[in-house]
Amino acid sequence: MSLFWRIFALNAVVLGSATALLLWAPVTVSVPVVLTEAVILVAGLAVMLVANAALLRIGLAPLDRLTRLMTTVDLLHPGHRLPERGRGETAELIRTFNAMLERLEHERASSSARALFAQEAERRRIAQELHDEVGQSMTAILLALKRAADDAEEPLRGELRQAQEITRGSLDEVRRLVRRLRPGVLEDLGLVSALTSLTSEFATHVGLRVVRRFETGLPVLDEQTELVLYRVAQEALTNAARHAEAGQVEVGLRHTGEAVVLAVVDDGRGTGATREGAGMRGMRERALLIGATLDVVSQPQSGTTVRLTVPLVRKQP
Repeated sequence: MSLFWRIFALNAVVLGSATALLLWAPVTVSVPVVLTEAVILVAGLAVMLVANAALLRIGLAPLDRLTRLMTTVDLLHPGHRLPERGRGETAELIRTFNAMLERLEHERASSSARALFAQEAERRRIAQELHDEVGQSMTAILLALKRAADDAEEPLRGELRQAQEITRGSLDEVRRLVRRLRPGVLEDLGLVSALTSLTSEFATHVGLRVVRRFETGLPVLDEQTELVLYRVAQEALTNAARHAEAGQVEVGLRHTGEAVVLAVVDDGRGTGATREGAGMRGMRERALLIGATLDVVSQPQSGTTVRLTVPLVRKQP
């Protein structure tokens, strides 16, 4: 039944019931209307309006659910659908809306994948240029300063030694940036070694205590999945250092049989309501790239927990 005929039928039921009551009820209307008759008519009108409103509420309930979903849907939180029941215009509208969500989520995942692939390629290019151009140039400057300092006399030798130390510190910083842009350890030694190196460097430069809980016997993951796990851990650690005011961060990696779970937990000041900044949305986009689920729980005075669950695809026998 179409929406028009549904509303028409509901109103017909109400008006027909009111007409039947007027025909068969022992009530008459005098001229002029007496108070008792006016009260009865007003009460009947009120009952009729309430019944009409209730029936319309029931008939238009699917549209209300559709409106609420349209105002709250977020493509970074996929899977929200309305139940498709019955036939008619309303059911067809719900089916069309669900199909539109399916298409938009697929297109968002595809566009996010292209953007992230381009981002990683750009990271790799910048890291290569920093390593080959800037790194080698600074190494040459460092060697030249060393030769000049060895041949110079005081006080020039001391100044050259100082410049040498500044250059060495800058070279270490460039190498650290290269490792953040392009985790070579991940490509060469795997995910656990890369996370170990990441947390060790984080503890050294930030000053937070880092606790690692990595299970042994983790399943073999593809390169894209390992990169997503590494980037999510990297972003979660960065957020803990910038915003959480934490004293300790725990990084865990475990295997549940059906999934691999990465958890980053800090003991800082939680917000109670997680704010979806650029970093958080970037983590969600990376999670969608591999079909993973990202859960973020932030409680006041209890810290923040970032949990990435990566389902394992079982091979058919």
